[in-house]
Amino acid sequence: MMQYYQYCSVLTIAGSDSGGGAGIQADLKTFAALGCYGTSAITAITAQNTLGVTDIHIIPPAMVQNQISAVMSDIRPLAVKIGMLPNAETVQAVTDVLKKHEPLPIILDPVISSSSGKQLADNEALLAMKELLFPMVTLLTPNLNETTQLTGKHAGNVDDMINAAEALLDLGSQAVLVKGGHLDGLELYNVYADRQGVRKTFAYPFINSLNTHGTGCTLASAIAAYIARGQSITEAIASAGVYVNIAIKEGQNVKTGEGSGPLNHFFKPRKLAKLDF
Repeated sequence: MMQYYQYCSVLTIAGSDSGGGAGIQADLKTFAALGCYGTSAITAITAQNTLGVTDIHIIPPAMVQNQISAVMSDIRPLAVKIGMLPNAETVQAVTDVLKKHEPLPIILDPVISSSSGKQLADNEALLAMKELLFPMVTLLTPNLNETTQLTGKHAGNVDDMINAAEALLDLGSQAVLVKGGHLDGLELYNVYADRQGVRKTFAYPFINSLNTHGTGCTLASAIAAYIARGQSITEAIASAGVYVNIAIKEGQNVKTGEGSGPLNHFFKPRKLAKLDF
């Protein structure tokens, strides 16, 4: 009798980057590179390249819900990564549909603006995320700018990041990873805090590269992929950090476009993981 398996599936709910470096495209590349089967629900379409975002078209919230429901009813993921949620209506739609499929590990990268400065989520979306979505989230992964906008606290060093992580926990998520990629120095740090009292600092060597577009999307997606493959949150964060650091290094001498290029997601791709059916 033939033995059947299923792939290790991960869902990304995010915006599309036509330049392929961030958003849905980066998420799916990351899932594939780490041996996971990626599915998606697109919240917005951006006209974008390595130089920046020039236009945004928001997908109707009902269509976002329908995409998620279609995936959930047939290819239920082992983890969910959420990125760009452009407005409060989209946040409400995503929250409502995910509540029907609890419990699931949810990694939320609270995208507020692009690396080129284009606003990707309005103020009402941030308020809705805090009220509706944060209490459902397994791990929140803001960068320093997003941390400041969410808490009002400026983080200029590791101690500031620890204090900011504590403040972010008060907003409702089960755990927080404050990303310090914008700090200056020969080492970069990410700070983790959770409701069980665990506090961890992850250090990575600074790599001088212009090709860092999509780093935040990639890190959150890699964390979701490693969780789907069975790692704990802190194990997944450590594994994802190493993956992103190598992807930056492997892509630092590649020219893609005239601006900030993407990481090298496929420096060492893994075979798709199979689970017993």
